[in-house]
Formats: sequence, structure tokens, C-alpha cells
Amino acid sequence: MASEIRMPAPVCLIENTEGQLVVNQEALEILSATKNPLVVVAIVGLYRTGKSYLMNKLAGKNKGFSIGSTVQSHTKGIWMWCMPHPKKPDHTLVLLDTEGLGDVEKGDKKNDTQIFALAILLSSTFVYNTMNKIDQRAMDLLHYVTELSNLLWTVSSPDLDGVEDTTNFANFYPDLVWTLRDFYLDLEIDGQLITADEYLEKSLKLKEGTDKSLQNFNLPRLCIKEFFPIRKCFIFDSPAHWKKFAQLETLRNDELDPDFVQQVAAFCSYIFNRSKTKTLSGGIKVNGPHLKSLVQTCVNAISRGDLPYMENSVVALAQIKNSAAVKKAIAHYDQQMDQKVQLPTETLSDLLDLHRACEREATEIFMKNSFKDVNQKFQKQLETLLEARKDDFCNQNMEASWNRCSALLQAIFGPLENEVTQGIYSKPGGHFLFIQKTEELKARYYQQPRKGMQAEKALQKYLQSKQSTSDTILQTDLALTVRQKVIEEARMKAEAARIEAQRLEAIQRYNQQVMEQRQRLHLEQVRQMEMFQEYQLRQQQRVLQLRFQEQTVNLNREIEDERRRLHNEIQDLQRNIVSQDDTCILL
Repeated sequence: MASEIRMPAPVCLIENTEGQLVVNQEALEILSATKNPLVVVAIVGLYRTGKSYLMNKLAGKNKGFSIGSTVQSHTKGIWMWCMPHPKKPDHTLVLLDTEGLGDVEKGDKKNDTQIFALAILLSSTFVYNTMNKIDQRAMDLLHYVTELSNLLWTVSSPDLDGVEDTTNFANFYPDLVWTLRDFYLDLEIDGQLITADEYLEKSLKLKEGTDKSLQNFNLPRLCIKEFFPIRKCFIFDSPAHWKKFAQLETLRNDELDPDFVQQVAAFCSYIFNRSKTKTLSGGIKVNGPHLKSLVQTCVNAISRGDLPYMENSVVALAQIKNSAAVKKAIAHYDQQMDQKVQLPTETLSDLLDLHRACEREATEIFMKNSFKDVNQKFQKQLETLLEARKDDFCNQNMEASWNRCSALLQAIFGPLENEVTQGIYSKPGGHFLFIQKTEELKARYYQQPRKGMQAEKALQKYLQSKQSTSDTILQTDLALTVRQKVIEEARMKAEAARIEAQRLEAIQRYNQQVMEQRQRLHLEQVRQMEMFQEYQLRQQQRVLQLRFQEQTVNLNREIEDERRRLHNEIQDLQRNIVSQDDTCILL
């Protein structure tokens, strides 16, 4: 279990010394000592409105944060009180009480907005303490400081280790608790009772319409809804008779207004049970060292002058909103151009068409998010930035085209350069072959897609750089001597004679093959005739044999017939003899 911090009394976290905010090292050392997750509750409001009283109640004390009853502001800067969280084990509750806004003795509103912005940035629950009712002035002030806080976070968060997605501040804005002190209105609309939360939401309700005055009315409400999605409202009656305010720290509950006591108890219960752990983007749960780093980073950013200040809050809001609108429009333009443009484009018109489409979208986004852009100052700034980006894309397009064409030329003409180096074209007629090959490669180059606007210029520059090579090949071609040509002609004649000899030899071989083929054919014919004669002889012999066999069969048949006839005659003779014998016996 991490060590718990038990402070007997609050200490100053951020000192306000002569208009300069300075971090108190003692408070930073206290933060460094706690490794527990922190629930940070900060309160901001006009001076002398009872902020410190509520914070003391959250601390479970009557005294602690300074409470004053005079017209002079007591709390200066931001004070811190750390203690174990009463409802969340292993968590530390950090209470931040802030210097009251609108102190007439200070006279400078600059510190007010800085402290206000810091309270929003440092807290996980932000208590906005105002008097009597929700009015437009309080809403405009909250809107203005919320925008400043967002700007301060944007410029300071890159200095924080481990924080992701620093551009999306709304994800880790604190919950908003709006406290209305000495509330005197009836919570009723059209005769129906409403809750304090419903009163807050009704005050933040947008009006329908596109009129500029309606847009100005809706702007702070939209901002508050966007940055404070979790909102709660508490109303407080006056705690006691105003003459007893000087002894407020010592008054017992039974000496206070009963409704006020109940309202304070409900407020404290909500803070203890519903306030969330301070969390940064990326799910980082803030502990003491994290909060220390956040305090130092934000105060340093303010000291560097990164948080603008303007006396007129409307002008300040216009500056912030319109600067943000310009950035949003430029970011959209850059994103769309990066997605849609494939450099190099074939023509300048292709690039300009894409630019104009993205420029229209960027302008629409600016117009949608701008606020009181007097004299179109920021719109003109946007136009200047877009023009500069267009020129930059044109330059990138030309450079990409040149690089693409240079790479293509090297890939296509590189083999030709190697052939030249090997001396393939250093021969009679070599220049013609070189020019012919060059034209073929030029045609192949023209067929390649996405060369861009530098295609012809890059080709001509390349050919010009190789003109000396062409001239050298031509001079070599023309400088061949007559002797070299005679040698070449003799070689060609010898080659022709060799070919003729080969032709005659081939004819002779052919004739020989024909004769041999004829002889083989004659022998084959003789062999076939002999085989035919032998076949005829065998056939004749077979016919004779068949005839002999047939005659033999006929002769055998005749002999058999004769034998049977004789046999029959003998049998007849024998029967006659027997008959005669029988007759004689009888006689």
C-alpha cells in the first residue's frame, strides 16, 4: 500500500506574487511523496462567495482554508490540502482552493483567468461557485476560460512524459459541479417544480436557428456541453444572517440555516461518492508525481507567455476560436490533400482541381467554426496559408516529377549506356544503330505513366547530356579506314566463298544421299518382288495341297461307300443262305 498523506493544514501550491505565478517547492515535495491515485477537487468563483467554507467542509473541518468576512480577499494563488479519501481506499483526496475572481484591489484580470484555467487543468472535479443564479456573464466567463485551458493544455502537454493524444483535451476534462450560493429563485418552470440539475440544463439549452445572434448565444453553451459532459448543479440558501458571517467558522450546525446544512451535506456526499480519479489521456491515473509534473508544466507555460490575455473576453474568444478554426481548416486541407494527391500529377490542372476542392472544404470548416471574424482577418490568414500550401504542393509536384523522370530515364537508357561502354556501337554503321536504339527507348519512355510535367524537359536534358556520346560514335563510324573496309570486304568474300563451298558440299552430300536412297529403294523393290514370288509359290502350293486333300477326301468317301455296298451285299447273301438252309430243314 502506498504511503498516505495526512496534512494538518493546507499549504500554498501556486503562489501569486505581484502578478506572477510561482510554484511552492514545499507543496511539490508533498506531492512527490504520495504514489496513490488522486481525486482532485478544485473550486473557482468570485471572491467573498464562500468557496473556502465549502472546501473546509470537504476536509471535514471548520477551519483550514482561510475564510474572510471582510471585503478583502483572503486566499491568494492556489492552496492545496491532501488527505486520505474518505470513500475510496488507497486514494488521496486533493482539495484546491483558489484565489477569488474579481478582486478590486488586484485590478488585473490576467491572474484571474490564469488561476481559473489552472484549476480546470489540475482537477478531476471542478466546482464553479457563483452567486444567486446562472447568468450569461458567468457562462461567458466559464466558456472563455475553458477555451484558454484547452489552449494552455495544447501548448504544455508535449512536455509531459507518457501522455498520449494531447490534442483531445475534452476526453479528460474534469466533471463540472456548478454551485449557486444564496440562491433566491423558485425552481419552477410553467408551474412545474424542477431540480437544480434541470435548471442547469435549461440554462444550457440551445436555441434553434442560424442567425448570428443565435450562434453567439449557443457558442458558450456548446463549448460547456462539449468539454463538461458530466455536469451537476447544487443550490445553497444563505447559511445564516449576514451579521454572523464573521463567525461562520465557529458556528455549529444548529446555528446555521437547516436547509443550508442539508445542502452542504448533499454536496459533500456527491463529491465523495461521484468524483472520479484524475486521469490523463491514455488511461494514466494521476498520482502525486504526475500532478507535480502537471503543475510545473502548466505554470511554466504561463510564465513563457503561452497563455494569451486580452482585456475584452469577446475579442479573446474570437482570437482563440478563429485561430483554432484556421488550424482545423488547415489540418483538414493537409489531410485531404495527402489522401487524394498522388505526386506527380500528369498536369498542373489535375493538381489545381484537387487543391480547389480541398480549399473549398477547408473554407467551409473555417466558416462553420469561426466566431466574430471582424474584417475577415482570419479568413484572409487562412487564404494566405492555403495559397502557400498550394505553392508548396506545386513545388513538390515538380520535384516529384523530376525525380520520377530521372529514375525512369536511368532505368530505360541504362542498358544502352552499358552497350556504349562495351563498344558495341564502335563499328561501321554503329551510329545508325545507336540512333535507332535511342528512338526505341524514347518511345518506351513516353509510354510510361505518371511522369508529370517535367517529362519532356527531363528527357531533353538527358539527351543533351548524352550528345557528346552520340558525336563520338558518329566520328568513330566515319573514321574507319579504306583498308579496314577492304579487310572487311575480303572477310565478307571469304565468308561468301566458305558459304559457297559449304553449299556445293551440301549439294554433293545431297546427291550422294539421293543415289543411296535410290539404291536402297531398288534393293527394297527386288526384295519385295522376291517376297511376292515366294508368296505366290506358297499360295500355289497351298492350292495344290488343298486340291490333294479334297481329292483324298473324295477318294476315301468313295472307298467307304464301296465298302458299305459290299458289306450290304454280303449281309444280303448271308440272309439268303440262312433262308435256304431253313427251307431245306423243313423239307
